[in-house]
Amino acid sequence: MNADSQMGDYRTQHTLETFSFLPALTQEEVYEQINYMLSQGLTPAIEHEAPAQAAEHYWPMWKLPFFGETELSNVVSELEACHRAYPDHHVRLIGYDSYTQSQGVCFVVYRAKSW
Repeated sequence: MNADSQMGDYRTQHTLETFSFLPALTQEEVYEQINYMLSQGLTPAIEHEAPAQAAEHYWPMWKLPFFGETELSNVVSELEACHRAYPDHHVRLIGYDSYTQSQGVCFVVYRAKSW
């Protein structure tokens, strides 16, 4: 396979977040990422979007950000509730850094089946 065909394959991939170039995260790896985010004091927020609109810059937010949340189980239950409410949407988790006022973490937890 030459370099041109590899680049062509890369450009056709759908990238939605930081880990898009990696194989899908296992449930345990997702939990580890959430625990890391919480240990760093980042504020969890959940967003969702239909696959056709996933390239847009802004996704609808699921509830408000979970200010002060420190429990993995609470974040996981909200991710699952969002996924149940929007089973045909991608669901991603964002960790906001209040000091830098930016996203410290962002990754897709559930991908839509039609993706």
